Amino acid sequence: MNQTAVSHFVLLSFSERPGRQILLGIFFLSLYLVTVIGNLVIILLLCFDPKLQTPMYFFLGNLSFLDICFSSTTVPKLVANLLSTTKTISWKDCMAQLYCFFSIGNTESFVMAVMAFDRYVAICRPLHYTVIMSRETCFILLVLCWTLSFLHSLIYSLMASRLSFCGTNVLEHFFCDIPPILYITCSDTSAFKLVLYSEGSLVVGSSFVGIIVSYLYILKSILNISSSGHRRKLFSTCSSHLAVVWLFYGTDLFTYMGLSRRRGALYNQLVSVMYAVVAPLLNPFIYSLRNNDVKSAFQRVLLKAR
Repeated sequence: MNQTAVSHFVLLSFSERPGRQILLGIFFLSLYLVTVIGNLVIILLLCFDPKLQTPMYFFLGNLSFLDICFSSTTVPKLVANLLSTTKTISWKDCMAQLYCFFSIGNTESFVMAVMAFDRYVAICRPLHYTVIMSRETCFILLVLCWTLSFLHSLIYSLMASRLSFCGTNVLEHFFCDIPPILYITCSDTSAFKLVLYSEGSLVVGSSFVGIIVSYLYILKSILNISSSGHRRKLFSTCSSHLAVVWLFYGTDLFTYMGLSRRRGALYNQLVSVMYAVVAPLLNPFIYSLRNNDVKSAFQRVLLKAR
């Protein structure tokens, strides 16, 4: 097969009907604006409310910032493609989008693991909480999350940039992701998949295992509490974080662990919408609706505004 140097890719965006594309573009633009506003509200609440100046909410604020960045890597380009006749993305922009998407997504997984550890220390070792989760420790953990994620994602970006393409440059997806790129390459992808399944599973899986282990200890500690009211309060504190973890890792697993079976383009796009668009949109609402501290802070801000 003749290998060609690809200068751009064509992105497929759900529908080829112009009228339907405009409606979808407006729909996704609305979701993006709600995502940005919702997460910004969480960040501003955590910054200006003195009662929320704790390690737990420090990491929650960073998670909201990551959600804005995560959504911004894919949705603006999706909206632009839906509302215009040009459906292409340059090769350089594609590689940059791939790198940003993976690095920010991996950072989210690490931050979620650190948040689970924070809950473990707060519930299982409350007397040592202020010592273990000091301001310096929180800052170091956050820097490690960002550094490890950006170095880890660099591996995939470099491997993807070395792939050759022949026959087509059409990606059956609305952004540059590993599965659609591997589908159209004419290079040998066995090494890429080996790295993805081994090193990728080890890095991302380690954060997931850390979350599971932390919550097993938390569950054991909560069940030993005699007060039912206190147990409900602790369960409520942890439930919002668990809901976010389930949404993030569940859709991630469906996408990247099924590379050996090629599914329909619409199926892959819908699954990707769940973790690239819906998850960043729902996270601030999950935390605000199920977290009494955040709801109280929001009420105090509204009272001051009045």
